[in-house]
Amino acid sequence: MLTISWWPWWKWGAAVLVLAVFAAFAVLFVVTRVELHQAKVSAQRLSSSAPQTGPASRIAVVYFSRSGNTAVAAAHIARRMGAGLFRLKAPAYDVGLPGILHALHDARSHEAVIAPTTLDLRGFDTVYLGSPIWLYSPSPPIWEFARRNRFDGKDVVLFNTFNSKFEQHFIDEFRQIVLAQGARSFRHLFVKRGRMGRQLTTGEMLDQIDAEWSLVEVAGHASSQNP
Repeated sequence: MLTISWWPWWKWGAAVLVLAVFAAFAVLFVVTRVELHQAKVSAQRLSSSAPQTGPASRIAVVYFSRSGNTAVAAAHIARRMGAGLFRLKAPAYDVGLPGILHALHDARSHEAVIAPTTLDLRGFDTVYLGSPIWLYSPSPPIWEFARRNRFDGKDVVLFNTFNSKFEQHFIDEFRQIVLAQGARSFRHLFVKRGRMGRQLTTGEMLDQIDAEWSLVEVAGHASSQNP
């Protein structure tokens, strides 16, 4: 009688491969569900916030966000500082299974299809650039924007939200790009939300930003626009 222990090696290999593929898709399914929930919560928070009526300062906040965490952080910075708020769209990375597969494939790329590709930043002295961290690096859309735009004489602040960690050499490389594009200074701010199963709430994330990022409010602007 044939027993499992007599299976040839290739059958064991095939079984392990099938289990690995199943486990990978199970993880992607769970992550996608979490991201969809985050996107819904973030959209609700953003929709309940007072809209920007125009920048009250010479500060711009430019950001890319998939599930909405970076979008909420960007909107919070803009309200606190009376800044202009500009969203970068990259449809290849929309929330959902196709988007996360593209994000994993391109995570460490410096190129992406974004809209808008360039912005007229001449009226701003400080530019905040926001992005999630993918595989320890800022996401491709913010690299693309940094490569395509001039920051002559401006203070540039990269800010990131993430679950795991970032690697400093990616941040150093990003710094070199914006300095080569004319920036006079560079600063990096970040907030770690935690693992997928246990993250900071949106409120906790914003409290940490307020406590650690030293945002300077524009008088009479931020207090009147807080949700």
